[in-house]
Amino acid sequence: MPSTEATEKQSSASKSRFPTAAGIFLGLGLGGFFDGIVLHQILQWHHMATSAGYPPDSLDNLKFNTLLDGLFHAATYVFVVIGLVRLWQAAHRQRLWWSGKMLVGSMLMGFGLFNVVEGIVDHHVLALHHVNETVPPGQWIYWDVGFLVWGTAMLFAGWRLLKAGKHDSSDALYAKSPSCTDK
Repeated sequence: MPSTEATEKQSSASKSRFPTAAGIFLGLGLGGFFDGIVLHQILQWHHMATSAGYPPDSLDNLKFNTLLDGLFHAATYVFVVIGLVRLWQAAHRQRLWWSGKMLVGSMLMGFGLFNVVEGIVDHHVLALHHVNETVPPGQWIYWDVGFLVWGTAMLFAGWRLLKAGKHDSSDALYAKSPSCTDK
């Protein structure tokens, strides 16, 4: 039979559980915005379908890629909105204390998840585009693999940070619990 102290800690923790999904959605959206803004627009390394038969060598192809880039940005915007709504809903619960590590960690997980999924699906499976199409085609694989490694590293680092933040938050929540400070 669990001790009263352990039961109180578990009950408090479940009521104030950090909304990890909110951070993951925010990270997915921010990862998509980074890809779309930095790689598509600023560096102009690729667009959504530049390797799928629509290279940016004509106005029609560029218009089509710009439309797809816009739809992509709309999807990343939806991810951010979902993440903000989930975070807002969770923040209105009582007696919350979350470690900042949890938000940063879950966002890193979402950003990394974006890179891994987008990298595998768009760069390798569908071959819609590659990370850096301004280099010779023989070098595209290095950029694509680097993108996957970067995404995997963010996923792992985010998971570690989230785990550390959960530990910090449960300790702080327990320490602030009135039943624990009355002893």
